[in-house]
Amino acid sequence: MEKNILVMENIRKVYSNGFIANENVTLAVDEGEIHALVGENGAGKSTLMKVLFGVEKPEDGRILLHGKEVQIDNPNVAIQLGIGMVYQHFMLVPSLTVAENLIIGMEPRKGRIFYDGHKAVELAMETAKKYNFDIDPKAPVSTLSVGQKQKVEILKVLIRGARIIILDEPTAVLTPQETRELFIELKGLKQQGYTIIFISHKLNEVTELCDRVTVMRAGKSVCVRNICDVSEADISRMMVGRDVILEIDKAPKHVQEVVLDVKGITKYLNQDKKILDDVSFRVRRGEILGVAGVEGNGQKEISEIITGLDRNFVGEAYVCHPPKNVRDCTVRELRESGVAHISEDRMTYGIVGDGSISDNIIADRYYKPEFQKHHLLDFQKIHTLSDELIKEYKVKCDGRDQPIRMLSGGNMQKVVTAREFTANASLIVANQPTRGIDIGASDFIRRRLVQLRTEGAGVLLISADLNEVLEVSDSLMVMHNGRIAAYFENAKSVSEDELGEYMLGVKHMSDEEIQEAMYRA
Repeated sequence: MEKNILVMENIRKVYSNGFIANENVTLAVDEGEIHALVGENGAGKSTLMKVLFGVEKPEDGRILLHGKEVQIDNPNVAIQLGIGMVYQHFMLVPSLTVAENLIIGMEPRKGRIFYDGHKAVELAMETAKKYNFDIDPKAPVSTLSVGQKQKVEILKVLIRGARIIILDEPTAVLTPQETRELFIELKGLKQQGYTIIFISHKLNEVTELCDRVTVMRAGKSVCVRNICDVSEADISRMMVGRDVILEIDKAPKHVQEVVLDVKGITKYLNQDKKILDDVSFRVRRGEILGVAGVEGNGQKEISEIITGLDRNFVGEAYVCHPPKNVRDCTVRELRESGVAHISEDRMTYGIVGDGSISDNIIADRYYKPEFQKHHLLDFQKIHTLSDELIKEYKVKCDGRDQPIRMLSGGNMQKVVTAREFTANASLIVANQPTRGIDIGASDFIRRRLVQLRTEGAGVLLISADLNEVLEVSDSLMVMHNGRIAAYFENAKSVSEDELGEYMLGVKHMSDEEIQEAMYRA
């Protein structure tokens, strides 16, 4: 195996607003290794990989491939050089088959004109067999599980001849079983001499899978270590520059009145298919109810119904105390009643991209008397609040007037959580609050959720991160096929593996067992 098959040397990338994303970063990767790239949000990981894949052009530095300097001006050049990238969010066409997705842009032909579907299936089968990927090339992508879609994304880069594969948060939405299966396949690729750059915030996966790790902080590469020489705590310390306590201590819950009561909610995806099927549960002040499940099993729809974004459903949902029917309230009225919402889709529902950080912080309260002076906005109070929250939530930015779209995803999320956590809410609906967030920021958000629960808020925590729902939640329910598949009065009483079995539909509690667990909780 070739040592230093890829070297990125002294890479410097400065954006048009003067923000230095990469400052003399060096990354050296060996052939046939799985190399982790970790760091806080805004540390420069994504920018560095965009430079490698030809999406961004650096101001300085060079890239060496097999010891020779190469110029990567766009992704097509990267692909020709044998570099492939699998993004965190799948880029598949649901209505097409696996084979059709694999050969987009390189479709086999009969003669010069006609598409050769048989050849496409043949090529897909050969590729899947070569790499021991169990996938049906004729299956429509819309019918695949999340884990199977991840396999298709990896096969897409392999079929184009990639020998260096960049994986950006590949396990973010996978169950433990799907993650284990993926790791077996990645180790198989490693045995065949493929090089994998593995970007992840899940340090337990980094230490389990990878050979070496490069840690980035504040746009610089601060160290490279062999995985066998470091622990999760060591890596987190190098990432954030301080010790991170990976466990959360919670005081016993002291529940009060019900602030969310969902009764028999059903929602139809179309005439024949239900995305929610007779879902009932409740949340009380002083508790965190976690919701686990593979994405697409109704969690998003539950959060949108509760927060007033979706009125097309059967059943009833009441929020806050005294209870208000969500059907009878506008989104503003629900927020005024005490509902806060961290959406999984922050770009659509969480922020105004062209607005400043300050604009986004006061988006839900600018009309309130405390932020007005003589019927005009009191900018002194707005600026004071913005500066306080930027400092408290450690938002890395150029100041309150910076457009929020210029921030990293993690720092955008900090602004969203700062606004929602200071809304004096009695019910917090937190949907994927730490997705794509580094360990330091995740730790901060989780502890703040627990603090708000201890102070008397009710929290509905929807998360694909099983460590998170098990660590933070008091009680826990699992969604599968739009129904509650399991309910645990004590989130600590279930293991990740057992949780994964309920998420995949291998296990299912009876309605009586679920009702009994809810009653005990």
